[in-house]
Amino acid sequence: MAKDDTLTLRSLWTLATSPHGLYLLGYAWLFGMSLWITFFGGVIAFKTLPRQQFGNLQHKTFPVYFVLSIIVSAFLLTLWTVEHPHVVTHIARPNVADVAQAYALATVLLCQCVNYFVIGPLTSKTMFERHKLEKDEGKAYNDPGVSAKMKALNRRFGMLHGVSSLANLAAVIALGFHGLWIGNAGVKRN
Repeated sequence: MAKDDTLTLRSLWTLATSPHGLYLLGYAWLFGMSLWITFFGGVIAFKTLPRQQFGNLQHKTFPVYFVLSIIVSAFLLTLWTVEHPHVVTHIARPNVADVAQAYALATVLLCQCVNYFVIGPLTSKTMFERHKLEKDEGKAYNDPGVSAKMKALNRRFGMLHGVSSLANLAAVIALGFHGLWIGNAGVKRN
């Protein structure tokens, strides 16, 4: 019969400082946050708030989300590479399972960096230009008869928002793939 584990202060400390436990908590936080922001929080806010308030909320929310995603995915990628040192040896072989997992984490990191440093600021700038032009023209961006400048801003905003959404979706899919892997194979190197 297996011996029952007893919880002590020492065993609790070991749990709290275990790289594998911290890894799983970091992954759970990142995946949960990504799912919430992508599929729930934004949809609820969009349906609840007036459009300009929604845009202002997203302008404040997304940089925090991207920074946390960058920090946590970098942490996970570092721990994964330390725990699986052969990833570095086989880095050019994405068919090696542990390397594929490092690629998945690097995808999250890259997508969220692009969103934070490039696409997000351009999208916000375009959104605020559109808000200002709406005020100046006295028309909403989607009213009939908007100016050519508004139409150009609409196209630019749509393109930037689409690229940002695709990058974010790629990050969520990569996290889902990684979660399926660690759920089946675990975090530890065998």
